[in-house]
Amino acid sequence: MKTVLKKKVNNLIIYILMLTPGLLCYLAVIAFPVVFSFVLGFTHYDLFHPEDTKFVGLGNYFTMFADPLFWRALSNNVFVILVSVFGQIPLGTIMAYILFRKMVRFRGFFQSMVFLPITISTIVVGILWKHIFSPHGLGAFLLKQLTHNPDAMFTFAVEPQTAMLPIGFVLIWLYTGFYMLVILANLQKLGDEIIEAAQIDGATEFQIFLRIIVPNLSGVIKVLSILAIAGSLKGFDLIWAMTGGGPANYTMVLPIYMYKYAFYTHHTDAYSFGSAIATFIVAVCIAIIVVVEFIGKTVKLPRRAGGKLK
Repeated sequence: MKTVLKKKVNNLIIYILMLTPGLLCYLAVIAFPVVFSFVLGFTHYDLFHPEDTKFVGLGNYFTMFADPLFWRALSNNVFVILVSVFGQIPLGTIMAYILFRKMVRFRGFFQSMVFLPITISTIVVGILWKHIFSPHGLGAFLLKQLTHNPDAMFTFAVEPQTAMLPIGFVLIWLYTGFYMLVILANLQKLGDEIIEAAQIDGATEFQIFLRIIVPNLSGVIKVLSILAIAGSLKGFDLIWAMTGGGPANYTMVLPIYMYKYAFYTHHTDAYSFGSAIATFIVAVCIAIIVVVEFIGKTVKLPRRAGGKLK
């Protein structure tokens, strides 16, 4: 009995010793900064005079909600979320189904070309498309050739009303391949029997896709939606490389709004206000994920049952 107890104690000590380095790194790099940032958001903190720190409660949040630039950044983030969830994921699912059903020739080449953008550095992609969408870039050159107008300019990226459209296009171009690959990997787990049975029942490709494929992928789509939402809310590098939040802040998103206020301004409360913005981003992300989880549990998609499509 003593031998068994001693062995369990030794195993416990070994487990603790093995877990401690990773736990300490997690606490130092992840947990502490998150908690410190959350607390900082309720204070007026001066980095150069930390002894003058004052608790201001929700003061930073009231200031943030009163700033028109904050609401513009939030609306742009909503646009990015919509593009990600209702653009990238549906397109990726359709492309994956096309590959799965072998509807195109040279499937390997098609799959590689769609997936290729995700392998390129996001900063490089942003700079590349920045020059393409420039008023005097490749887009303008093609427009001049098509319209035979030497004065034609490609102004989508500099007009306030359309400045976010190039970003939405690049987001779809960049990340659709990732979702396509994930969906395709899950489609390959499905047996051919269920599709063959549906075809015998007289189902069209559209019915197979809508009533068999989509319901069987509902769990995967929910997870991908959560990843897309989280990535959209924290996305910084692509938009920063393409526009830097311009022109005139019309492509401002919350991460850039936070970054510019925390590191570009000389306000004494820059870090505490930036922390409040970061906390708000996390709170919105959690709230949307909870809503997605709720919708995923309550919405019932049609499934094939009893040998016939319902």
